[in-house]
Amino acid sequence: MSTTPDQATEADLFKALFDTAPDAMIVVDHDGRIVLANPQAERLFGYGAHELHDRQVEELLPERVRAAHQSHRANYMATPRVRPMGAGYELTGVRRNGQVFPVEIGLSPIRANGRVLFAASIRDISETQRARQTLVRARYDAFVGQVSRLLLESPSYETAVDSMPSLMAAALNTEAAAILFRDSHGRGWHSRAATGMGRTLQKIVCRELSGREESILPAKREPGVTGFEQMRDTFANTHGALVDAGFVDAIMVPLLDRYEPMGLLLVMAKEPGSFDHDKAHFLQTVANILAAAVQRSRSEEKLSHAQRLDAIGQLTGGIAHDFNNLLTVISGNLQLLSAGLPDEPEAKEAIDSAMRATDRCAALTSKLLSFASRRRLSPQAIRPAQLLAELKEMLGRTLGERIVVGTDCADDLPFIHVDPAEFDAALVNLAVNARDAMPRGGRLDITARLVRDTVPGAKAGPLAREQIVFRIQDAGLGMTPETLAHALEPFYTTKDIGKGSGLGLSMVYGFVKQSGGSMTIESRLGYGTSVELYFPVAPTEAAASSARMATASCQTGHEAILVVEDESEVRGVALAFLRSLGYTAHEAGNADEALRILREHPEIDLLFSDVVLGTGITGAELAESARQLRPGIPVLLTSGYAALAPGVNEATLKRFELLPKPYRKEDLADAVHRALKAARTS
Repeated sequence: MSTTPDQATEADLFKALFDTAPDAMIVVDHDGRIVLANPQAERLFGYGAHELHDRQVEELLPERVRAAHQSHRANYMATPRVRPMGAGYELTGVRRNGQVFPVEIGLSPIRANGRVLFAASIRDISETQRARQTLVRARYDAFVGQVSRLLLESPSYETAVDSMPSLMAAALNTEAAAILFRDSHGRGWHSRAATGMGRTLQKIVCRELSGREESILPAKREPGVTGFEQMRDTFANTHGALVDAGFVDAIMVPLLDRYEPMGLLLVMAKEPGSFDHDKAHFLQTVANILAAAVQRSRSEEKLSHAQRLDAIGQLTGGIAHDFNNLLTVISGNLQLLSAGLPDEPEAKEAIDSAMRATDRCAALTSKLLSFASRRRLSPQAIRPAQLLAELKEMLGRTLGERIVVGTDCADDLPFIHVDPAEFDAALVNLAVNARDAMPRGGRLDITARLVRDTVPGAKAGPLAREQIVFRIQDAGLGMTPETLAHALEPFYTTKDIGKGSGLGLSMVYGFVKQSGGSMTIESRLGYGTSVELYFPVAPTEAAASSARMATASCQTGHEAILVVEDESEVRGVALAFLRSLGYTAHEAGNADEALRILREHPEIDLLFSDVVLGTGITGAELAESARQLRPGIPVLLTSGYAALAPGVNEATLKRFELLPKPYRKEDLADAVHRALKAARTS
């Protein structure tokens, strides 16, 4: 049967249109074989002329979807119709070289020579998809900017957090979002802010998270999220509660701290497949920004607390300086009165009682400076039994009646070489922590024993030196492994805001290490805490020296000494002490007067000056000027708080001997003797 000219013209026109169409076009039969393909289709999929002919259409699809496509194709061919595909969801094609790319497809049935064929118009939308992704990401970037601005402009991150769930839900076009945080003790979770999420559901999530924080940590601490299907396996109760509330998709993103999650972002949706890569990336960015804001807020709070501590330390130092001057006057006059009284037992007892009170006051100011980190260590060889005996009485008053303090220490334990005030401060710190861990009361046991073959970290075998171990054991709440791991870190605390600085244990640890010892902590939740402090036994010569000092009589002399002190009553005590010891004493109320006297009296053998001289130069600066005038002149400084003087530092004070106030006559006699002896032997 021949074709008419009109039919030939229509066929040629159809072929011309098919070949020059801007989209790739293929025609397949009922078996899915390609019977016709235009040049654009061959170029799009990477084939040569006529190479697509007779191939299965599924070869143009990724292998993972070919079986599913055969089923879809059969359903379509059973009821063919004009149908666009790929709008609103992603279709992909695969080129001959294996490259996958996104496409949109339009399907149409066509009749030719009495049979039905199926035409597909295919368009590569890679550039269109990239443009869409750019727009979507730009939108997310705008929301990230809102989050950042909200955190910067709000007075605190807590205020900003209240608005963030609604902002996240709006950005992701989802129905619900929540921000959850761990509580200050790390013992549970609470919902800080939420939208579209009932209180019951929030409680279920918080309850299941408690104690399972590691389940939301990403592998190797890389950014990561927990999806809805992962929740089914890891957080079954949460997954079930979300399903019951009508949610079919959700995502969790942790707010990471240095060691563990501090919180969590939870976003829920009622449409499946609501969270693609871009949305997960957006949430991860928000989580990082929020975590950084929280950490910054905490750092600022710690800095503010440290600044308050520094201010308190300055105030404490000023009080200690004035108080020690007053104690020097009281103690000095009591000593002078005791020496001048005839043998009257009642008067002697009254004076001794007053002297004991001044000693306790002096110890109190020393502890104040120690707690404020304002004093240098002054180690002495002291018996452990003496330390614990004095400490037990003080702890009984400090801890209250609900805490029973028990001590066990043999009287014959050897000396240790420590600063007694710092040692007391360390044990008081540990005792207060133990009290706080026993809110209903309990027992605190402090024991001391000698160890020769068991030291933390030591290998088996004899030790290079013996040690005394002090064990502080409470019956309190104990610590979790996480808390125990960070207990010695500065500023780490599980106490509520305002009830703990987080510096106590770190200061104890620093003191022990500075004293040449070591420290261990053992604790179990519900079973109390045990802290052991190891101190090396003092060398025999140090212990003997301490014993000699305790029994030695006052050193006397005949040299001439210049006393420089701006407080007249304190100066009077020093003059009286020195004259009673046989020295010739001159006096000056300030540095200028002292330098004049040094010029006029070349016979002066020693300069004894307070460090803080009110207005003008300090005692340390006076000492430097005196040595320029009189090279090699011995210098003895004294102070109730040396750091109060401007320009005085550790290096300055180390060049001269320092006698702390208040001092006894024996202390002054010994210090003067050492200074004169050192000058003669140098």
